[in-house]
Amino acid sequence: MNAKADSNNRVRDFGFEEVKLDEHAARVRGVFDSVAGRYDLMNDLMSGGLHRVWKKLLIDRLDPRPAMRLADIAAGTGDIAFRMRARLEQAGKSGPQHPITLCDPNSAMLEQAESRAIDRGYLSGFDFVTAPAESLPFADRSFDGATISFGLRNVTDRAAAMADFHRVMDFGGHFLCLEFSPAVLPVLKPVYDAYSLNVLPWLGQRVADDAESYRYLAESIRTFPEPETLAGEFRAAGFGNVTWQPLSGGIVAIHSAWRV
Repeated sequence: MNAKADSNNRVRDFGFEEVKLDEHAARVRGVFDSVAGRYDLMNDLMSGGLHRVWKKLLIDRLDPRPAMRLADIAAGTGDIAFRMRARLEQAGKSGPQHPITLCDPNSAMLEQAESRAIDRGYLSGFDFVTAPAESLPFADRSFDGATISFGLRNVTDRAAAMADFHRVMDFGGHFLCLEFSPAVLPVLKPVYDAYSLNVLPWLGQRVADDAESYRYLAESIRTFPEPETLAGEFRAAGFGNVTWQPLSGGIVAIHSAWRV
């Protein structure tokens, strides 16, 4: 069977549905086309601002330095890339010596990122690239540090994406993934489930006029691998020294993986 035919027959979870790979990619694209304009506001409302704490911890783990070639995959509206640059511009450090790469499959999200960069006075220092995580248009060993934040569970072919993450990291490069996790502490789970499966779609309808996209985003957490399973996928892709750190009672986790 050729690769195209195989792709047409394989299925992937889209929330609690099972769809073919091509349909999954198209439906995820539709979700982010719909929510791009209110994405940042919804992040604050959904998490009560906690996403800012989680992202700070991600940048702490990355520990960006001026000479590092940095990328954020599934970069969305640019929040992580801007945090990378801000960390490099803190007192006692110079700015990045290389443009920070923002890569996302959704052009509507990257348009928001470019607009936000201009609003911050960043007229240069970033490369905006439209491409899926499974087919990154970068040479082998292009980056010393890279992240993906709340994007991996939306990737259509996770194994292919992880292989490409490994390919574009240089030897000694550090890859970090911040993502929601289904491994929530039992004491929190009833309240968390009620909130994410009921309140989030309600918020999505009232703020972004789109309940279904936020219902999908809540459901996609439940079909995402547990941290130990995800760590095994990073190892299978060739990464070494793979660890994870649960945050906020297991609601999210930071996975750390190295190109060795």
